[in-house]
Amino acid sequence: MARDYDSQLLESVGVRRRRMRDAILFGAQRARRTADERLGKAFAGIAVAAVLCAGCVGWSFLQHTLEKQQAEQGKQQRQAQEHGQPAPEPTG
Repeated sequence: MARDYDSQLLESVGVRRRRMRDAILFGAQRARRTADERLGKAFAGIAVAAVLCAGCVGWSFLQHTLEKQQAEQGKQQRQAQEHGQPAPEPTG
């Protein structure tokens, strides 16, 4: 029985402290501000996800472009060897 009372007392103290903290931080309109904060956090999460997706697409594009350039250089070198000409100097 004493344990139950102690846990209830600790819980009520925690609730009271949270309410006091919210009253100090947010004032009379704390319910509206918490909804605004949640909405802001949701938009921030969407923005972070969009940036990560854009980074992945950019990285993929860069890799594809570099592979294409390497393939073209390899093709030019093979053609030059077949014709008996010296291979062109790689640029960049």
